[in-house]
Amino acid sequence: MPSNNLERKPLKEEIFDALHRQIIAGEYAPGDWLRQVDIASQMGVSMTPVREALDLLVASGLAERVAYRGARVREMSPKDIVEAYGLRLILEALVAKEAAKNITPEEIKGLEKIIEEMQSRRTLEETPRIRQMSREFHARIAEASRNALLINLYAVAANAFPDWLLYEKIFRNPNLLEDNIETTQKEHSAIVEALKKKDAEKAAKKSIAHLMESGKWIRKYLDVPAELVRGQEEQASFLVKKK
Repeated sequence: MPSNNLERKPLKEEIFDALHRQIIAGEYAPGDWLRQVDIASQMGVSMTPVREALDLLVASGLAERVAYRGARVREMSPKDIVEAYGLRLILEALVAKEAAKNITPEEIKGLEKIIEEMQSRRTLEETPRIRQMSREFHARIAEASRNALLINLYAVAANAFPDWLLYEKIFRNPNLLEDNIETTQKEHSAIVEALKKKDAEKAAKKSIAHLMESGKWIRKYLDVPAELVRGQEEQASFLVKKK
């Protein structure tokens, strides 16, 4: 495992970023154990910030803790992936509708700033940061709903969703990166435009369409049966009005 330059940010966040990059790059595979002692030794740090970094990985959905054994990279079955996808579809629509009613001009500007920063990051090495910004974009929309229970449910669903596995595929296939960035930027911008106009139905529709792009990747790159993915999409379709 390569050494890492742990500077500037709090140490736990630097370690988190380093582990995050290594997981997306495939240096740790699903099911691999994240041994605190080994990580601390390889990075030349104490055990405490490593333990805190592992807590961040668990909270982000990349890792899971196993009682009496430690932390490991999450393993997800096709069933796990489909269930997380279906829940995200439903919550994306609900969050978008509520956010359209309650979002402030300042929050719109914050979303536009994230889009602008994502546009400036185009390299493979920046993939972990791109992923983090994308998650922050959606988390801010959830916060704009002003519905505490919905915000909490959305956070659980977002942590369960296997977007990091999709980013690993991008890392292994760099030619996919540019198209993925362009598509994401257009879809994020369309969501913000609907939110800016307070158009709840359009915001929900654009949010579901955006997530369904991930559904295509789930079918193609995570070997999830297409009929299972389509079944979740059909169940969520009632949340948007047909025109």
